[in-house]
Amino acid sequence: MAKTLEQAIADKSARIGIVGLGYVGLPLVRAFVGAGFRTLGFDVDETKVDRLLAGESYIEHISSEWISRCIRQNQFEPTADMKRLAEADVLLICVPTPLSESRDPDLCYVEATTRFIAETLRPGQLVVLESTTYPGTTRDVMLPILAAGGLVVGKDYYLAYSPEREDPGNPDFSAEGIPKVVGGIDPESARLAELVYRQAVVRVVPVSSCEVAEACKILENTYRSVNIAMVNELKMLMDRLGIDVWEVIDAAKTKPFGFQAFYPGPGLGGHCIPIDPFYLSWVARKHGMPTRFIELAGEINTSMPQYVVRRVMDALNEMGKPLRGSKICILGVAYKRDVDDPRESPSFVLMELLLAAGAELSYHDPHIPRLPKMRHHRLPEMASTELTPEFLAGLDCVLIATDHSSCDYAEIVRHAPLVVDTRNATRDVAEGREKIRKA
Repeated sequence: MAKTLEQAIADKSARIGIVGLGYVGLPLVRAFVGAGFRTLGFDVDETKVDRLLAGESYIEHISSEWISRCIRQNQFEPTADMKRLAEADVLLICVPTPLSESRDPDLCYVEATTRFIAETLRPGQLVVLESTTYPGTTRDVMLPILAAGGLVVGKDYYLAYSPEREDPGNPDFSAEGIPKVVGGIDPESARLAELVYRQAVVRVVPVSSCEVAEACKILENTYRSVNIAMVNELKMLMDRLGIDVWEVIDAAKTKPFGFQAFYPGPGLGGHCIPIDPFYLSWVARKHGMPTRFIELAGEINTSMPQYVVRRVMDALNEMGKPLRGSKICILGVAYKRDVDDPRESPSFVLMELLLAAGAELSYHDPHIPRLPKMRHHRLPEMASTELTPEFLAGLDCVLIATDHSSCDYAEIVRHAPLVVDTRNATRDVAEGREKIRKA
């Protein structure tokens, strides 16, 4: 079985199946199509599949023209029919791994996908989980489901883990250009997984087990979470001391060793950094060990929207205005600059807090024309408002939550009566600085 699959990978006749056609799955499709493989894309959301079949992309950095061309040339076929999983020689799983209401890992999507695969699993297939999760998921959760059909891992089929490393909106790091860490359940699974990724990405980094690969991803994101929490806490301290934390960071990063710049903000966003550290603290609790450092970082980062709203209240009070009834425009609802990805964006928490306090709310985001429905947030239907001089002048405050580079911050400051900036987006604005408050 291994030799047959190895040959199919080498001559690129192997069909690559990618389960989950979101911000990780679609770039992965692009990487394997670019490497010369025919791909099948699976998603239970039939609306997504229908849009792709119509040649329409729903992710900004994947063009509709590219989708149309790939489908027309039979390089990519999206489907919602999970019975077709057997048609793929390699299955890469890129489904969400959210947290439950109690902030425990919610593996329902991974488990459901694994059951779908188990129903059609055939000899010679390679299954790789890419979704971020805690160490032990591939072996303890997926393997028993796949093994229930009687096929033997490492002999009849193969199982591995390779964490996604997608960086939306960063043109310097496409899926193809980022090294892939790969760990297998057994040596043969690891070897085949390394071989398949080596066809499509710049470099493969083999590790000794699935658990090491799973822990690698958790470490990467916990590292970011903890360091962002530190600068968020420093931002609040520096504010009390009357010091600009952004200037402090700019000065510190001139040191050529021993320092890496992290930047504060209104909270954490994206699928990984606000969620993954809690996977690690959960598995630590299962083993009887507290992770005080990680938990504290989570507390600081999740408290940042409340801090920002307090700063907005203070800034309005200086102008003799209460928060209730004030017209506030949130600038940016995507979780990071220049992307259309709203996952876990702190802007949604800011909106909920401001609405609960009685503010009249609007938003502007050139990448998100309509406010999407979010699983954990209840917000009214809203559309992005154009930042005309008249609209800005009629506001009480513009709250910069995401620093999209297409926005003209000098114009915003010129026409708005008050700007609360959580991202240092107005650092180069010379005129009207008396209207700017940092948060």
